[in-house]
Amino acid sequence: MEGQRREPVSLRARMRYRFDNTLAVSTGRLVGWLAVTCLGIVVPASAAMVWTDPSSPRSPTGRLIAVWRISAQTLRLGAVSGAPLRMLLSVLLGLVALLYVSTLIGLITTVLTDRITELRRGRSTVVETGHSVVLGWSDQVFTVVAELMAARAGRRWGAVVVLADRDKTEMEEALAAALGPTRTTRLICRSGSTADPDALRLVSPGSAHSVLVLPGAEDEGDAETVRTLLALRAVLGAHPGPPVVACVRRERHRTAARLAAGPRGVVLESDRTAAGLIAHAALHPGLTPVLRELLDFAGDEFHLADAPEPAGRLFGDVLLDCATAAVAGLVRADGTPLLNPPAHTVLAPGDRLVVVAPDDAPPRWEDGRDLVDPSATVPSSEFADEPSRFLLLGWNRRAPHLVDQLRRGARPGSVLHVVTDPAEQAPPPLLPPPPLPEPRRSAEPVGGLTVTFGAADPTDPSSLRALGPDSHDRVIVLGPDSGGRADRPDDRTLVVLLVLRALAQESDSGPPVVAELADERNRALAPLGPGSEAVVGGQLTGLLMAQVAQNRHLAAVFEELFASGGSALRLRPAHRYAPADRPASFATVVAAARERGECAIGYRCHDPTAPAGHRVALNPAKSDTRVWSGTDDIVVIVTDGPAEGGGGAGGSGTNHEARAGTS
Repeated sequence: MEGQRREPVSLRARMRYRFDNTLAVSTGRLVGWLAVTCLGIVVPASAAMVWTDPSSPRSPTGRLIAVWRISAQTLRLGAVSGAPLRMLLSVLLGLVALLYVSTLIGLITTVLTDRITELRRGRSTVVETGHSVVLGWSDQVFTVVAELMAARAGRRWGAVVVLADRDKTEMEEALAAALGPTRTTRLICRSGSTADPDALRLVSPGSAHSVLVLPGAEDEGDAETVRTLLALRAVLGAHPGPPVVACVRRERHRTAARLAAGPRGVVLESDRTAAGLIAHAALHPGLTPVLRELLDFAGDEFHLADAPEPAGRLFGDVLLDCATAAVAGLVRADGTPLLNPPAHTVLAPGDRLVVVAPDDAPPRWEDGRDLVDPSATVPSSEFADEPSRFLLLGWNRRAPHLVDQLRRGARPGSVLHVVTDPAEQAPPPLLPPPPLPEPRRSAEPVGGLTVTFGAADPTDPSSLRALGPDSHDRVIVLGPDSGGRADRPDDRTLVVLLVLRALAQESDSGPPVVAELADERNRALAPLGPGSEAVVGGQLTGLLMAQVAQNRHLAAVFEELFASGGSALRLRPAHRYAPADRPASFATVVAAARERGECAIGYRCHDPTAPAGHRVALNPAKSDTRVWSGTDDIVVIVTDGPAEGGGGAGGSGTNHEARAGTS
């Protein structure tokens, strides 16, 4: 405005403004200002040094020459004195040398900066052989990388390479914070799209020991997994390549993923696997820690071993002869798995035994029949449990698979009451195929399981109290699909668990709860009572992926173990195999299990020092002798038989037919 008075500008501000404008014009002016500044400091300082030096020349000419020499030496422009022409030539040579050195330093700095920037971006090629490649970034990445490192702990200079469309530094910091020191195994991260063949070439998949493709995000994750598998085949070309283990979230994408993975690929389905694990926890209380112990590389896990002179031997004879491993089944020469085959099964040439052992070293064989005490065995008899009542709170993508697993595993006459929040979207048809109607309040029989439906807000104490959770044998809490809660998907589940815990404290009792969690870190936050469990489906799926990646021949073994209608992992009371009032060796338990057509691979005992109150011991020594108490369970592998139902609220002595599905 014309009448508005301008604020006075100081001389310093004006000079700073003009100086900034001068520097912004060109690089030449910047060089000129640098030269003027240097001369303005060096020449006066040199003159002061000469005039204060008692040994300096007395004549003005001599002192000027001395000032020139000091200034020239400081500026590295030469220090020649004499005729003006010589001095000018000296200055010229000094300027050329200064220009050359400065240019060389600038080029070296630029090259190093670009190289460091390229390395930090994670775009350099990995030159490794026998390494493990992890493609993608999901909840399973920390579990998978940790297990791959544990599997390679005994090998020197192993490497695990992670490729994801994320910043390399962020990935390294996140993995370092979660995993800690990596010891002898090197962790290498590269940035790029897993569906880009050029990015895949950076991790050298052709020379890798195995490649794992993690499931993607909720919405487009399966499509991204299929594209990644196709890009991997394009990179490998005609080369057979390493075994590939991939995971999709939805069943309808598994066929496409299998075709894209090729004949050496194994594709798991995370939704069905997670639902099966939850069903395991509901039908087999205490079995989740056993599965975790069996799937991780920290203790004992499945391996394939050669039996000494296997041809013509009976499977039942080798159960007691393996001193350092627990025999669970065999794999025929054509790759067909037989878990817990009949004791009279004859081993043929090329057959390999499925054993539970601490590592893949050859087991030690010796006659263990002397360790069996025939007088300590318990006669075989049939035990039947009562039908169970289950309360399912919540609904998500995995719920239809969970209901299907409960239908297959629960004893006929059992009841499942499904409660959904009316504020949320109604669940889809229950069990496709065959499809069932939308959930409603009327009973819907599904096989031997009766399913009823209701609507209530499980986070409301009054609504949850009206459901009568104490009248049920087991309460299952499902979390909502991530959607907008991708960062904190377990908030609702934790609130429901708090309400259930409060109701249990009001009545001084409450049924065991099985809670589905998405984040392993929330396990410590979950307010669970005695006999309750938290199932982190993504973690156990990651453990399964790591196991199959280390030995692809185990894929068929796990599929047989977890598939409906095959063999099953169960917990059974120890008093069914050994008397509870006298010591008995584990070899005696193995022999008693063999008489019942089962393979005993370990036990679960009460241990107050353990986080969950119990300790799992897989593959104990056959000579391990102890007094088996009423709280002990034997871990056995059984063959499909009559379904045995979900017992009461106790955590011991339950027999149920349920398997986590990977198919």
